[in-house]
Amino acid sequence: MKTQWEIPEIGLKVAKRDSGGYLAAKGVAMPPGVPRSVPAPPGVRDFAGAVALGLNDAPRWLPARFLYDAAGSALFERICELPEYYLTRTEAGILTRAAPEIRKLTGPVTLIELGSGSATKTDHLLRAYSEDADSVRYVPVDVSSSILRAAAERIEDQFPGVKVDGLNGEYEAAFPLLAQYHPSLLLFLGSTLGNLNQAESVVFWRRVASAMPAGSHLLLGADLVKDPALLHAAYNDAAGVTAQFTLNLFARMNRELDAGLDLSRIAHEARWNAEWQRMEIFGRFLSTQRLRIRPLGLEITIRAGEHVMTEISRKFVLPRLTTYLGCFGFRLVRAFTDPRQWFAVLLLQKE
Repeated sequence: MKTQWEIPEIGLKVAKRDSGGYLAAKGVAMPPGVPRSVPAPPGVRDFAGAVALGLNDAPRWLPARFLYDAAGSALFERICELPEYYLTRTEAGILTRAAPEIRKLTGPVTLIELGSGSATKTDHLLRAYSEDADSVRYVPVDVSSSILRAAAERIEDQFPGVKVDGLNGEYEAAFPLLAQYHPSLLLFLGSTLGNLNQAESVVFWRRVASAMPAGSHLLLGADLVKDPALLHAAYNDAAGVTAQFTLNLFARMNRELDAGLDLSRIAHEARWNAEWQRMEIFGRFLSTQRLRIRPLGLEITIRAGEHVMTEISRKFVLPRLTTYLGCFGFRLVRAFTDPRQWFAVLLLQKE
């Protein structure tokens, strides 16, 4: 039974221990026995602290943001091309059809994209905005510097009228730009909001709402609730690329933290949680392993059969989602969906 607490202003109940999202492990006290200062670069120190925090919790978890190192980002690009992974091509199809109308509804804007990745879907928007303007400013934001550089080079070559100002960092780094580049269109595509658990979602939308000037627009991609069999196939692909993506997080622990894990004894597991309407992804330990977090001088034993949550992917019911976003001052301008109602792209405006 999950312990719950309430966020009164929107009547939302969330689990106290609910892991796998983007904002986890930020500003949280370290567990007892973990040194506050470690002889490691800031990025490695951040990773080590987050791993220590999550693995000392019960149930165990790791923040999903660490999935996206260079190797993880490349694997995710492969996932987007898999036949089972309907999300990317369905959203791209919606954007192909909707981009001209989105351009008309927003007028000229700076496009700022959170978690841009390769930005291939964004091409449909860049094309539409470039048709009626001499120049367009595009600000992709991503934690992977290699993916960001490659995307910027490709876009500037393909769209000479687009000026790319890439920002290597986490989502919060882009928030000050929303006022600086007003009017802007904030892109949050790929149903990335599904990686935020309920508590993290509230924090995220409060920050976005406080940073966005009135009249600014938001374009949001949201994966909708559907047949669990389709979801299971999408997160357990036959080629095993999603399994590689999950295991890369543990491989990163070996590379950066000298964890000493036997990856052959860790299995990818993804399952549908009907109560919380989300896919939950784990690394399941097939044997007992004692891992090191060398920058902290810490060791943790994980028993055979234990699960470590690495990611969640929430699915949404459209009317509930638009009502929820309205609590943060976002008004729905237009909803675009595919014929099967599998995915939605929402154009919203900050009131």
